Amino acid sequence: MDSENLRRYQVTMVSTYYADTSCLDDFVMSDGTGQSYSSDIMTLLHSGKVLIVNSRRRNGLILFKRYHAEFAGPGAAIGGDYDDDCQMVIPIGNLSLLTPESYEERQKAYLIRRQWIRLIKQITENPIPQQRVQRILDQFEQYFPPATVAELPDIAFALLVGVLPQTVSMVRRWGSEGE
Repeated sequence: MDSENLRRYQVTMVSTYYADTSCLDDFVMSDGTGQSYSSDIMTLLHSGKVLIVNSRRRNGLILFKRYHAEFAGPGAAIGGDYDDDCQMVIPIGNLSLLTPESYEERQKAYLIRRQWIRLIKQITENPIPQQRVQRILDQFEQYFPPATVAELPDIAFALLVGVLPQTVSMVRRWGSEGE
């Protein structure tokens, strides 16, 4: 790499390090009801029980971990040791959680959780942040009503696909072509 390219990269680098603070601290649901419901779900998650997001409904959870978020859609397992590091959740749709009745049902739910993770991983493999945001928004709008997706905070999508919340805000305002 020549010195001109090195200089260009040094100028455009931006630090995203936040010293042991959480960008979730200031998150509040617009209707005010989400926090108590979310804390009930958090209690269930941290109890060690494995639950399944009801596959017969259009519902799911965004699970916020320390540095990223995961989406657990219909049929996905949540809880157990898998989500003991979860810091916050946002329920989407009319959330319904079920207890697996058999070992096979539990294993199937873990496989479905992996499929949801793979879907998000495919989106994050796109090197262009605006396109990642547009793809995750499109995916959610295909599955949930646009009004429901519009209520979800920018930080949720940002942590799902590895972009800054400002990028999500920009794409929501101007689309993926906006600068």
